[in-house]
Amino acid sequence: MPRRAAAKNAPLLLSRERSWLAFNHRVLLQATRPDFPLLERVRFLAIFANNLDEFFTARISGAQEASRQDAAQRGPYLELLAAAKASQLEASKLWTKLSNELNASAIHLLEWPQLSADEQAYFGAFLAEQVAPLTDVIAPDGVTQLDSRALYLAAGGDGEIQHFLRVPEARSRLLEVPGREGSFVLLEHLMNARSDLFLPAPLPMYALRVTRGAQIELRGQVDWEDLAHALEGRLDGAISRLEVSAGCPWVADLCAQLGLLREEVYTLPDPLDYRVLEGIVALPRRELLFTALPPRKRSKFHANPSSYLEKQDLALYHPSDDYEVVVNFVMGAARDPSVTAMRATLYRLGRKNPIAEALLEGARRGKDVAVFLEGRARFDELANLYWQLRFRSGGVRVLPYPADLKVHAKALLVQRGGKGYVHVGTGNYNPATGKLYTDLSLLSASKRLSSDAQEFFTALEESRYPQMKWMKVGVQARDMLVERIEDEAHPTGHIILKLNHLTDPTVLEALVKAAEAGAKVELIIRSTLTLIHPKFTVRSLVGRYLEHARIAAFKRYGDWEVWAGSADWMPRNFERRLELVFPVLDKRVRNRVLRLLKAQMQDDQNAFVLTPTGETQRWGGARNSQIEKL
Repeated sequence: MPRRAAAKNAPLLLSRERSWLAFNHRVLLQATRPDFPLLERVRFLAIFANNLDEFFTARISGAQEASRQDAAQRGPYLELLAAAKASQLEASKLWTKLSNELNASAIHLLEWPQLSADEQAYFGAFLAEQVAPLTDVIAPDGVTQLDSRALYLAAGGDGEIQHFLRVPEARSRLLEVPGREGSFVLLEHLMNARSDLFLPAPLPMYALRVTRGAQIELRGQVDWEDLAHALEGRLDGAISRLEVSAGCPWVADLCAQLGLLREEVYTLPDPLDYRVLEGIVALPRRELLFTALPPRKRSKFHANPSSYLEKQDLALYHPSDDYEVVVNFVMGAARDPSVTAMRATLYRLGRKNPIAEALLEGARRGKDVAVFLEGRARFDELANLYWQLRFRSGGVRVLPYPADLKVHAKALLVQRGGKGYVHVGTGNYNPATGKLYTDLSLLSASKRLSSDAQEFFTALEESRYPQMKWMKVGVQARDMLVERIEDEAHPTGHIILKLNHLTDPTVLEALVKAAEAGAKVELIIRSTLTLIHPKFTVRSLVGRYLEHARIAAFKRYGDWEVWAGSADWMPRNFERRLELVFPVLDKRVRNRVLRLLKAQMQDDQNAFVLTPTGETQRWGGARNSQIEKL
């Protein structure tokens, strides 16, 4: 995706939104990788579409509002829309190529005319029996009330829309054609072909969907009731995008009725919303999917975790290391009669989570169990409301929210026999994402880390700010990290940072000064980087797994220091969140993490090299750092 190039030898400055769109374009390019199996490439097209939905739901609303209020902001906003639209049009062309490859592999997405008379009769009956009773028919003046990300059909004639039909979510959009293995048809195409089953008379119909901003505002001391009420109104935000099937004759009317700019309307070939392709990816065609990579089980640790940790720390790099190691640690603690207390910070749990179930089991067995459950995890709020009900009814204490702070820290503490055993990491306590995201876990019985973890949870319980000696939170973490960067600002200095997002101006300024003083500054940034300096070496890794670990290494004149944690380096994370940044104290573990970082800088299978003047792919090589083991 083209981007504005910096002048020669000048740094490139990007907005967060523009940088994020560049990342999502890198995701889209995974669908072109010659080393990826066909269905995995289709999956990346669906991931790209879901990401773009999230962009228009949660990331662009500020730029849109600013453009409406300040004419000077209109140009940057239109640039964002143009970049997003270019990627979406590129995705449409890519789908044409992928669908041809699917056809060659005996997987077909059929149109109504390609069905036999008997098949058309079957689907007509299916529509009448199973779909029409569930379909909302909406009057034309209901256009401003269309729900975000739902699929609609606009039906009309004589130059105007006469009806909107909501494609019912209770029925799958992707329907298998009976008797034709690997052949499918889209529900909206069937409804279009048999509009007579839904309307007084047959009319031409065109698919459309709107995307709305979905921010919720919660300030100060909040409780779970506040959150539930806020969620009820979240999807009432302004429309940020309208997608319409190509050929729709009412685009101008829709723009006027919805108060949209023409640039906020995306006219696209069917199908809209490539998330529907996940149904094709789910086909049991192993030859068209990634080969399974069995993870390490760490059996020596599992046999006796407390004895193991009293001798040495254990670092895990998921998914190469099985996330079940963490699950089993928590489950074992819940069932261990010598364990007296358990604490955890929980962010994105999902509806099924064995770690949450283990904490409930610990409470049932009489242990003192308390959790901080962050109900404000964006788009996971409802699942976390569910878990707070489970916890409170199951004897697990849910710690109060700190005023004006969101808790994103990843920490779990087990008290056993007067000793503390701690798990800290970079990822959520969610085994489902533990199979898909690369994350670092550290398990330790170190008094330094366990006492800090105890202070962290005590501070949450007492509604005060944590005061820790070794681990850092908030502005303290930023101050410490900037100090480490400044210490490397000399010709033999060396800094390696691995993050998802790096946008904090104070940190970036320190990195620029270090690089200009001769330090080697190596950045592994998955998504958002708002400054690319000519003296930085920058890579973005995008591959089979979602890069998610946050790690920092500083050479310290040869005595390397390594930190990791929950925080991406953004102003909000340092200033308005409780993020936990922890040192890797065990030298053996520290050397292994450092080796991982250096391997990621040498990756030539999943890498994009980012410079002020553009991006270069590094594919097809021999080094795949995503499967490195610590």
